[in-house]
Amino acid sequence: MPSYDRLHERIERLAGAGAGEALRAGLRGVEKESLRASPAGRLAQTPHPAALGSALTHPLLTTDYSEALLEFVTPPFHHRSEVLDTLGNLHRFVARNIGDELLWAASMPCAIESDESIPIARYGASNSGRLRHVYRVGLGHRYGRMMQVIAGVHFNYSLAPGFWPILSETGAAHGEHRTWHGTGRALADSHYFGLIRNLFRHGWLLLYLFGASPALSRSFLPDGAPELEPFDEETWFAPFGTSLRMSDIGYTNRIPGGIGIRYDDLYSYAASLYRAISTAHPPWEALGVRRGGEYRQLNSNLLQMENEYYSSVRPKQPTRRGERPTEALQRRGVRYVELRSIDLDPAAPLGLTEDRMAFLEVFMLFCLLVDSPPLGAQERRAIDVNQKRVAVRGRDPSATLMRDGIEVPLRSWANEILEELTAVAELVRTADDDPAAVIRAAGASIGQPDATPSARVLEEMGASGGSYFEYVLELSRRHSDTLRREPLPTAERARLEEEAARSVVRQTALEAGDTVSFEEYLTDYFA
Repeated sequence: MPSYDRLHERIERLAGAGAGEALRAGLRGVEKESLRASPAGRLAQTPHPAALGSALTHPLLTTDYSEALLEFVTPPFHHRSEVLDTLGNLHRFVARNIGDELLWAASMPCAIESDESIPIARYGASNSGRLRHVYRVGLGHRYGRMMQVIAGVHFNYSLAPGFWPILSETGAAHGEHRTWHGTGRALADSHYFGLIRNLFRHGWLLLYLFGASPALSRSFLPDGAPELEPFDEETWFAPFGTSLRMSDIGYTNRIPGGIGIRYDDLYSYAASLYRAISTAHPPWEALGVRRGGEYRQLNSNLLQMENEYYSSVRPKQPTRRGERPTEALQRRGVRYVELRSIDLDPAAPLGLTEDRMAFLEVFMLFCLLVDSPPLGAQERRAIDVNQKRVAVRGRDPSATLMRDGIEVPLRSWANEILEELTAVAELVRTADDDPAAVIRAAGASIGQPDATPSARVLEEMGASGGSYFEYVLELSRRHSDTLRREPLPTAERARLEEEAARSVVRQTALEAGDTVSFEEYLTDYFA
């Protein structure tokens, strides 16, 4: 486990070098998932609405696993307000174009009849569209469809190019280890992977502070699980749970022994992912790739493709046509880091607030600036243990975590991190923006577990006298009404309508431009 000892020295040096402006110039963006539900709270069986354009080629509105699982994608912006303005306009546009359907307000799903009732997303007849669809068919055969319709928020963050020379100069001037100074892409890639390793180490804190999925409908998990108790006849819950979405009930690859992805540097990461998408896995071989002429999965390897690896953090570089994620990273380096462990905030119509984004920015900077040695096998096991403990029992006053091979109280470690976060927040503070205040407000729940979002969900469920399903349904109706009432500027509505129309034209062009069979396309793609 890295020490925080040198963090304050680095903060002082960066502040002295005027790094605040360069840090504030970084980019942030959001990818937010939401299930479409019927007015009665059932999973929508309708196709992706035509008014939203092509899910394959629209840059802002697409689908994730299911036709019913919308994904809102903001471009990267310099300011949080720009992200939320864009996200808000996208939500208002969608709310006006899905008829009487609702956007489900929570991460854990609405009422679902069965695994087979979940419609897998379709992307048209082009080879790239078929690739996306068959990949999702494979996910359903491998892990079941139910797991795939859990929704979350992905927070994307990158440092401004002007920050890296400042980091290098201040590091070199004070005798820092060679990885703290250098030039260009190598320096950025090295520090992005250090940031990622520290997000794994400390990410449990985000589950405690922002987890909002302590309960779920029995339609999602009819037989329950050892960590769950009955809340009522329709609801399972974890009494001290924070984020069941991030527990074994939620996103996991469920492969004995794991996938073996490494985060020492970009090369080790890409090489280990390549091994996983190139190594046959007997259980997946037993499924078969094709049956009766229909594809059941893209291949029978550990991972069909890179995106199948359900990590809470990913290094990202936008791909170009026909390019795989690992190829993009190796060719152009890390563009940004995607943090994927954030639950939807059921109380917020957009599922996210500006204060939460402000906290995440400071948290990412903290993880960047703290020492980040390689992750050994023992520490990786501790990271897994800590995530599961916090997800299922994080609000237990006696909760402990594994740190350097020993058990430590969750509260004491959390308070230690929050103290460091407050110091980091001073680097980016301005007269109009004081993220340290956000850190202090969030940190108050360390000593008051009942003030966490997960505790409030359970309290409000109990006060409403209803089940998890009824509680979230009421929130979803309320938020949908709010989004439909809020004004959508005429120019913004016209812009989104034009973008939807252009996306359909782009999909049509893709379908007309294919010159090889799907089989040949797959061979070329994985070559």
